[in-house]
Amino acid sequence: MESILSTDYYVHFQKNGYLAIEKYLETNFHSKVYILVDTNTKKDCLPLFLKEVSNASSYVVIEVPSGEIYKNLDTCLDLWTTLSELGADRKSILINLGGGVITDMGGFVASTFKRGIKFINIPTTLLSMVDASVGGKTGIDLGALKNQIGLFSNPEMVIIDTKYLKTVSEREIRSGLAEVIKYGFTFDKDIWDKIKQLKDINYKLIDDLIYRSVEIKNSVVLKDPKEENLRKALNFGHTIGHAIESYFLENEDKVALTHGEAIAAGMIIELYYSSKLFGFPMKYTNDLKSFVHKFYGKYNILESDFSPIIDLMQFDKKSINGKVNFVLLDQMENCKIDVQVDKDLLIEGINYYLK
Repeated sequence: MESILSTDYYVHFQKNGYLAIEKYLETNFHSKVYILVDTNTKKDCLPLFLKEVSNASSYVVIEVPSGEIYKNLDTCLDLWTTLSELGADRKSILINLGGGVITDMGGFVASTFKRGIKFINIPTTLLSMVDASVGGKTGIDLGALKNQIGLFSNPEMVIIDTKYLKTVSEREIRSGLAEVIKYGFTFDKDIWDKIKQLKDINYKLIDDLIYRSVEIKNSVVLKDPKEENLRKALNFGHTIGHAIESYFLENEDKVALTHGEAIAAGMIIELYYSSKLFGFPMKYTNDLKSFVHKFYGKYNILESDFSPIIDLMQFDKKSINGKVNFVLLDQMENCKIDVQVDKDLLIEGINYYLK
């Protein structure tokens, strides 16, 4: 697969990525190379990565616990302290080997340590490959509130190697597919036409969808790098989806959802708003709901959960002056940016998801 040029770095695929990182480390001086992993990627992905690169014995591995609950300031403090104790300086480089938690948090830690050291991202989950790999977003959560602290900072390169997908669960693959579905509704209907036929995981199709998703996101980021207009379309399904994800994460009576599971529910609800407000074809809304309920299941959202979920939307990054802004659609591949939805319709949409 041909490498994709983003703002000022390349996204490399498969073997080309390791050739690129070898050349980069040979031709650019770095006092030390650190690799950030979590418990899972240290066991499952790090051995695969080290087989692909030379001088691996000189790299210093830093491990953090696995899970979204560790994507916080406490973990960052531990990482900054560890880097200091290990003698990291401004000529050091951090390789982030992991899913979205590792690439988001690792990019943030690198970008703020000594006012910024260089970093490379190697996403190991489908979600991080199609979403976190492009765009320069780094960040951490604030309590249960997703990605509230962070900054835009580009890596030196991104390497996407789909062999890492063999190390993650089928649930994680399904989670990542939700972000791919988002691209299908917002930018390329052909993606949705392919995914809606799925009854099980198809890795050959996933390989093709990863590349197309990166192409789409990159073209959007090049036009709107700081999310001032067009890039907001990439948040379709995320306004209420993030609220559901945060609510399930912080509520002890709920089983935590993956990011993609919450976004899948969020897309159904936001398509319902789109149908009611802009005449988006109800056929597609019903098709998505049918697919998601079969492919992901239906989550237990009680009527008593509605108000706290709606309240959490106030913390969405697109909210301004207390107004919650949605990305909705009037037709496939055509988004409406910064749309407000009244409370009655908010509740109606959640009930539609639950039917």
